[in-house]
Amino acid sequence: MDENTGNKILIREFNENKGVEVVMKLEKSCETAAQKGMSIISNISGDPLSRIRFYHVHVMLVAELQKKGEIVGMVRGCIKYVGTKFWGGHVKLGCILGLRVSPRHRRMGIGSKLVQSMEEWLKRNGAQYTFLATEEKNVASRNLFTLRCNYIKSSSLVIYLQPVSLLPKNLAQGITIERLSINQAIPFYNNHLQAKDIYPSDIDKILKENLSLGTWVCYVKEEGWIDLHNKEKTEDTGGKTASSWAIFSIWNKCEACNLQVRSNELKFTLSKARVKIIPCLKMQRCESTKRPFGFFLLYGIHGEGDRLGDLMASIWGFASRLAENVKECKAIMVELGVSDPLREFVPKSSTMSCINDLWYLKRLNSHGYEDEDDMVAKGPMGNVFVDPRDF
Repeated sequence: MDENTGNKILIREFNENKGVEVVMKLEKSCETAAQKGMSIISNISGDPLSRIRFYHVHVMLVAELQKKGEIVGMVRGCIKYVGTKFWGGHVKLGCILGLRVSPRHRRMGIGSKLVQSMEEWLKRNGAQYTFLATEEKNVASRNLFTLRCNYIKSSSLVIYLQPVSLLPKNLAQGITIERLSINQAIPFYNNHLQAKDIYPSDIDKILKENLSLGTWVCYVKEEGWIDLHNKEKTEDTGGKTASSWAIFSIWNKCEACNLQVRSNELKFTLSKARVKIIPCLKMQRCESTKRPFGFFLLYGIHGEGDRLGDLMASIWGFASRLAENVKECKAIMVELGVSDPLREFVPKSSTMSCINDLWYLKRLNSHGYEDEDDMVAKGPMGNVFVDPRDF
């Protein structure tokens, strides 16, 4: 019930054939820091379901004032299969994202109702668990999810990002990078993802998406590299396995983004991931703010050996050089779990920005643990495969 108007709140599915402009208006009204600093709104590019369309099962729910027919809140959700060593095999994982409530209608329980309605939809469609993410500094969201919606913290991730213009373009001495075919990359990832706490079970679809630019392997040139899945040695290995190597893929998120200057602040139209680039943009204010921009996401990074520092630096340099051929690309981003050993080898730079993300988890049905505390006893998920489709 809306206490100001006496209107009952109706939670319903979003109608794609109408209401897009209304939803866009709601997105705009949910700007943060509108009075000072940077104004941020989520870019749905005329398609409110743009991100969750990647998944076969998806929905968007809206909260509507029944008397006025006014949309005052919304939330998006989808279901994907993931593999995990925590729950044994594969599970259906529900994802909740894009929760928005009109500023004029907050603190009325609408956010909770939207989350609960989405959980019911996910459960009806077979999801065994659901997760959502928020930034560590977003205290209001954290309280909503933990105190009112009974989620538990499952993981902490760190987003590293840096403007392309400030990244070195050279590879470390003696390091080379070679592109893999999709047919090489798929079995390689399938073999090595088992070490992750949680990972997508459809890596083949991810690698075949149009936004996926490719997969590369980085190694010490004089040692060569061995396809560790097929055990086939390259001609120049001399029968030895490379002592240091790394694999990575790149996801292209360079859709145009409209920027405009208003007084002393920059006003952005951003997606979830672009919002996280804002700390970087302060270093680029000397550039034209009227140009479209986007970013490359490094994902699927896995490596071994005593030269991981050189390999990681070379990966960032390679991605930076690749980005120079895409005029909209202004930043390089990677998200790693707090327990991922590769975090130690992220290039140290005074211009590198870091943002802490928190993942929250909830059991939806009896296929999970008997008690949510048991999930905590299994240990928080820290070494995860970040799905680029979630950006």
